[in-house]
Amino acid sequence: MSGIIFHHYPNSPFSEKVRLLFGYKKLPWKSVIIPSIMPKPGLTALTGGYRRTPVMQIGADIYCDTSLICDVLENIAPTPTIYPTENEGISRTLAQWADTTLFWTMIAYVFQPVSIPHLLGNVTPEQMKAFSADRAAMRGNAPRMSVPEATGTLTAYLGRLENMLVDGKLYLLGQQATIADFSVYHSVWFIQRAQPVAGILDATPALKEWAARMAAFGHHEFEKMNAEEALQVAHDSKSVAGSDAAFVDTHGVALGDRVAIMPTDYALDPVEGDLIVSTATEFAVRREDSQAGTVVVHFPRIGFQLKKV
Repeated sequence: MSGIIFHHYPNSPFSEKVRLLFGYKKLPWKSVIIPSIMPKPGLTALTGGYRRTPVMQIGADIYCDTSLICDVLENIAPTPTIYPTENEGISRTLAQWADTTLFWTMIAYVFQPVSIPHLLGNVTPEQMKAFSADRAAMRGNAPRMSVPEATGTLTAYLGRLENMLVDGKLYLLGQQATIADFSVYHSVWFIQRAQPVAGILDATPALKEWAARMAAFGHHEFEKMNAEEALQVAHDSKSVAGSDAAFVDTHGVALGDRVAIMPTDYALDPVEGDLIVSTATEFAVRREDSQAGTVVVHFPRIGFQLKKV
């Protein structure tokens, strides 16, 4: 099996979720730094237009969305697990809440003028304008909380998380880290980076101790790789995605049909290809690219929609 290639940028919250999982599972990886805004030519050649960050590549298989990426990493390195049998359902449910509701509340809170330099660096007005335009294109017509609303809501959410860490619990659901911890952590990590407004965490000392415990997992060992090298790996590799998985059709399609897959909430950029996987948990399409060759792009079912082209 080809090694893990991770396409990300340093201050991406969802990327930090996966980087920390590399540390937890002690998985070596290769780091490809991508632009934080479009265009992303090297990544687009692999994904066919998917614009969210991060993306994981293993040979000619391209994995989109961290919920799927985490599942793939669990299959590669089952120990230590992030899905303990006794609480897999609640850990996945809490993780989904954290990746959506908590994340967007946190984003509305931290992106205040005073904290933007800490999150984006000393960007020029032109760069800030480009970043704002890119994120506006991603969000489309999705509503966004005002700072006062986000402050009140985030305070309540952080209090609930603090309450989950009582009675000597090391992690949110007990003495073992689960996917819920990694999904909650990336929002707390981003709050900590927004230093002028990070004081909101002072009311939750147990949560701050938990965050330090999570951060200690680190990112494990990685090597730098450039986009051209990653494209060459894809071009020289063959997908391991097979047709042996149980076919699940909820869209009136068949394997081999030309389809478009896109998120259900924001960044609605469709990725077109020939459907080769449609299971209870995953979609995947095969596509051709002049630089990447034949690649298979994978998506989770939850949070994504499929349409026949």
